[in-house]
Amino acid sequence: MPLFAVHALDHPDHLPRRLQHYAEHRSFVETANALGVNVVMSGPLQSDDGGVMIGSLFLIEAENSAQVRQFIEADPFSVNKVWDQVSVTRFHRRRG
Repeated sequence: MPLFAVHALDHPDHLPRRLQHYAEHRSFVETANALGVNVVMSGPLQSDDGGVMIGSLFLIEAENSAQVRQFIEADPFSVNKVWDQVSVTRFHRRRG
């Protein structure tokens, strides 16, 4: 099954909003299979000093990018406008 990298950057100064919806987001990610995708890896992007979450990174298995986009659009961080910029890119794994 194809892999897709999702790189999502938060709106500037949206850490309070991220934290407000964090538990809901984490629960949602656990239900990815119901939307036909498999989250291989995910976690928060951080500021250079590691002190602040500034976005999200996912590696997702799915049939196509449309499935990935459907999953991302349903994520509480997307619904509640935590993310400012989101890119979905097909990925070819060489190692790992």
